[in-house]
Amino acid sequence: MIFIDACYRRKTLRPPIWFMRQAGRYLPEFREIRAKHGFIDVCNTPEVCLEVTMQPIRRFDMDAAIIFSDILMPLVPMGFELTYEKGEGPVIHNPIRTMDDVARLRMPEFPQDMTQLGRALQLVRGELDSEKALIGFAGAPFTLACYAIAGQVGKSMDDIRHFMFAKPDVFEALIEKFTDMIIPYFEHQVKNGADALQLFDSWGGVLSAFDYQRLMLPLISRIMRETRHLNVPRIFFVKGGAHLRWFLGTVGAEVIGLDWTMPIAHSRRLLGDQIAVQGNLDPAVLYAEPGYIRRRTRAMLEANGDRPGHIANLGHGIHKDTPVSGVEVFVESVLNYRY
Repeated sequence: MIFIDACYRRKTLRPPIWFMRQAGRYLPEFREIRAKHGFIDVCNTPEVCLEVTMQPIRRFDMDAAIIFSDILMPLVPMGFELTYEKGEGPVIHNPIRTMDDVARLRMPEFPQDMTQLGRALQLVRGELDSEKALIGFAGAPFTLACYAIAGQVGKSMDDIRHFMFAKPDVFEALIEKFTDMIIPYFEHQVKNGADALQLFDSWGGVLSAFDYQRLMLPLISRIMRETRHLNVPRIFFVKGGAHLRWFLGTVGAEVIGLDWTMPIAHSRRLLGDQIAVQGNLDPAVLYAEPGYIRRRTRAMLEANGDRPGHIANLGHGIHKDTPVSGVEVFVESVLNYRY
């Protein structure tokens, strides 16, 4: 698989391509599915999950599929009351406030508690071309804690950081419990067909480098250390984490995802030669006219300097009203590129 080769920094004829949130509301065929099924129904119905996961692969012929789910889904068997409200996104109705709240959380038995995800992975792996990779994923401990504490995450992370410093014992017990959960969750996904894994720290960039290194780095490193036996590449992505790059190469992931604020050439110098990188076109570029998308895509690819170990991607998830024509130009530009 070209995607797996790039994760391990093997030479490829071109960079592989996939992008975050590649199955989603920008696709008309996805909107048709969502008109009939609620979000959680899509995640929990393997046949529907198969369909939406494969939609962008059929349309764009990318090199990897990512299973359609949400980072908060494993919180449900832990005991969180989760709903997805129209226009508001995910809402947790019993957020964490005390140490007793953390203590009541149970550790999921994933083969039983998330059988639907396992079956969906099996179905996708069975339909996906053997040369295309299937990516499983999880939310990182800090990002999960943001939702678990706030109940509903808005634009400001101030309340989360206030909680982190006001109740450090509760916060640290919570992120430890999430770490304990993520490791078997990754194992469950690989056992059911995932060829690679991505750990998303969507909110990790709001922490200072001091606090990220103090609190989160040991947990991320533990996740990577204790999933190494799965023998699949692991991608670690921190949105807004440009100030963290000088130590992200030490976590043990084979690939570091770069958001659009992290220049590729500079990032590779900081991360070192033993780390592959993923990214990092600004998702907003896909709204531009085709010629500009081609130029920006080529500039992104050339910034890598033809070094092995670059996976073309956006610098974060695709926006929900992105023109499909812009996506087509981006994907075509990467597929036609040659080292």
